[in-house]
Amino acid sequence: MLTNVAAIVLAGGQGTRLWPLTQKRAKPAVPIAGKFRLIDIAMSNCLHSDVRKMYVLTQFASESLHRHINQTYLFPAWSTGFTQILAAQQTMENKDWYQGTADAVRQNLAYLDSKEFDYYLILSGDHLYRMDYREMLKTHQQSGADVTVSVLPVSREKAAQFGVLQTDINGRISAFYEKPKDEQILERFTPDPAWLQRQGWSKQADVLLASMGIYIFSRRALFKMLQDSSAGDFGRGIFPEAIERYHVQAHYFDDYWEDIGTIRSFYDAMINLTEPEPKFDFYREDRPVYTHARFLPGARIDECTVHESVICDAARLDHATISKSIIGIRSRVTAGARLEHVYLMGADYMESVQESRAAGKIPLGVGENSIIEDALIDKNARIGRNVTMLRAGRRRNADEELFSIRDGILIVPKGTEIPDGANLQ
Repeated sequence: MLTNVAAIVLAGGQGTRLWPLTQKRAKPAVPIAGKFRLIDIAMSNCLHSDVRKMYVLTQFASESLHRHINQTYLFPAWSTGFTQILAAQQTMENKDWYQGTADAVRQNLAYLDSKEFDYYLILSGDHLYRMDYREMLKTHQQSGADVTVSVLPVSREKAAQFGVLQTDINGRISAFYEKPKDEQILERFTPDPAWLQRQGWSKQADVLLASMGIYIFSRRALFKMLQDSSAGDFGRGIFPEAIERYHVQAHYFDDYWEDIGTIRSFYDAMINLTEPEPKFDFYREDRPVYTHARFLPGARIDECTVHESVICDAARLDHATISKSIIGIRSRVTAGARLEHVYLMGADYMESVQESRAAGKIPLGVGENSIIEDALIDKNARIGRNVTMLRAGRRRNADEELFSIRDGILIVPKGTEIPDGANLQ
């Protein structure tokens, strides 16, 4: 265990662009791959990197996120590792909620100062990637940096979505600009080709270096930067100011990394998991993704046609057709139903179909002969019989009482009941 390193996981984001998936939960609590949550990625990366002292900063709709963390990331009494939730709170000194990533850390400096750590690893709780943070720490120590920023090459077209930066031949960051829109600014941030080649980049594509939102601060630098500045965010405020006074270093990363910030990016990342060789592989035995242990039975599949799909624990499929879809835990898909390019997130509990119908409720899951295409069905949804959600003729964007559409993807919010025979367009 790296005893002198503490991780600070920023998990307070509202995730407005992921609405309605974030209508009742924080963005890091959004279910992924049928049985995990987004925050499991950062937490698992920490554990595999021997970082076992973790603070999780929460704020928006955090109840389910707190429950998940408390049920999942427990350390035995004899271990010095810990997971401590630092929820946004009003105090006599500060009555404001977190005003950004840097402000969230600033408001918790008193707690962070109570333990003597040499380095602070600051992470976002809503990215999909695998990374060994020990390699980044090595870059930080060998370069003698005050701050190290993990960077990856992105195309010029995507650069406007990120903070872009400029480095010298040794990887020291000399300029930082958050989400540039001006083409002239992008031209100024063309990276040093010699440094890129030294990192192993051999492609000829026109790329820029983008911040991944992963930082390592030396102790003194973190406290000094935050106390000397009132900036709310690291990217927009802290780094542009700090570059002149501190050694800010780039750590190169060239592997799969996805900022799941929109419904389209989230949906594409989930459906990609059904590929024979997905961009992110949950099946690596040497680097498993940890989550809450539920002790569920295996999936039951009765005379179904299943093509390139992921079927999770306790799912029950009966005479259904499933293609390029993820069927989450405790899901129920009944006779004649057809799902194509669908992420069915599953349910928080199992129930009796007979008892549901006797109570006048549509059972959890997907009813008989319903057809669903290109959709995200959130947890505990109840889809009736003969419901159609077809991609043909669907609007690009819409908000209705029972569903929403974003970029052509239909979303049924958590706990929604769709009546028999409904046609969602």
